[in-house]
Amino acid sequence: MASSKILDTKKAIVSEITDKLKNSESVVLFEYQGLTVSEVSELRRKLRDTEAEVKVYKNTLLKRALDDLNLNLDDFLEGPNAIMFGRNLLEPIKVITEFAKNHDKMNIRVGVINGDVADLTVIKEYAAIPSYEGLLTMLAAGMMEHVRNLAIGLNLYAEKLEN
Repeated sequence: MASSKILDTKKAIVSEITDKLKNSESVVLFEYQGLTVSEVSELRRKLRDTEAEVKVYKNTLLKRALDDLNLNLDDFLEGPNAIMFGRNLLEPIKVITEFAKNHDKMNIRVGVINGDVADLTVIKEYAAIPSYEGLLTMLAAGMMEHVRNLAIGLNLYAEKLEN
C-alpha cells in the first residue's frame, strides 16, 4: 500500500493537471520520443512566447484528471506523451503544428479545444487559420479596395464634368 505522502503528492499532481486543463483554451497531446533535448527546449521556448507550456505527466495521472473533466482520451494514453497547455487558442496550435511538420519524430495525437476533444484534422484546420494580425490585415485590405474603387469612380465623374 502506498504511503499517504505519496498519495497526497499524486492527488496534488492530478489537481494541477485538472486546473491546467480547465484554464487552457487549447491543449495538445503529442508523442515526443526521438526528439533531442535541444529540440524539446526549442519547442518550449517557442511555446513560451505564445503563453503556452509543455509538461510531461504519467499517463495514469493524466487519465485521472481527464476523467474528472469527463474527457475520454484513453485511446491516446499509451507510451510516452507530452501535453501542451495554451492560454490562447490559435497561436500555440500553430507553433506546435509547424514544429511537428519540421520534426518527423514528433507526432501530434489529439487535442482539447475549448473543452471539446479535437482530432488531428481539427487541429490542422485551426493551424491553417491566419493569425489575428493577418486577419486584421485582410480586413483592412478588403475595406481599402472599396475606398479605392470609390475614389476612382469619383475621379472619373469629376473628369467627365470638366469635359
